[in-house]
Amino acid sequence: MWICRAQRLKEKAETMKLLPNNIKVLYFASDYVEPYVEIITVKDPKRRLSLCSSGYSEEPDYQEEVEVALPVLSDDSQLFEDHHLEKLTAHMPVRTQVYPWQLVYSTAIHGSSLKTLYRNMAGLESPVLLVIKDTHKKVFGAFSSDPFKVSKYCYGTGETFLFSFNPDFQAYKWSGENSYFVGGNLESLQIGGGGGGFGLWLDSDLYHGSSFSCPTFNNESLSTKEDFIVQDLEVWTVQR
Repeated sequence: MWICRAQRLKEKAETMKLLPNNIKVLYFASDYVEPYVEIITVKDPKRRLSLCSSGYSEEPDYQEEVEVALPVLSDDSQLFEDHHLEKLTAHMPVRTQVYPWQLVYSTAIHGSSLKTLYRNMAGLESPVLLVIKDTHKKVFGAFSSDPFKVSKYCYGTGETFLFSFNPDFQAYKWSGENSYFVGGNLESLQIGGGGGGFGLWLDSDLYHGSSFSCPTFNNESLSTKEDFIVQDLEVWTVQR
């Protein structure tokens, strides 16, 4: 019965218009799996996926193209451009990609104050995205699974990561070595640590900052120099 159904699927597909060379139609059928058809985009046409057995002799050399929709920003950004959002969205949790993003803090609007940053995030329960442009015109920052706050202990989860466009995009995910994701007090905000320096550190005026390699993310310095001066800073959160 399954073999007959597979044949019907194949005959139906053959009646369709000719597809581009990089589009392939695969027919799957075996004694254990109900037959089905899958359409894929082939990255390397010289390689083929073997369907002669129920398993693969090696990892198939094709990749499905998934279009990632850019998040909608409910406010104007002084720092984000489409290419920034495109790169970042691919690394953010899926649960954050279906909601608009709202600006909750900006040095251009609210002034340069860590206290104000904390105050604007009071009551938030959504992840936040911190983006910085320094006086060297470098753009970098962090995605935090938790909103920034004053806390006696480190907080956050392994979804937290650092990123840099310096100039090429780099995302530094959690290494698993420690859980020093985010720490905050009235004097500074710290993201990543454990090796004598923070992955990203900002002072109470959100003016001086630093970025060192740290075990939490195994990152390189996010800016051109380890110590930097903030030109503009924004924090965004998911608007649910």
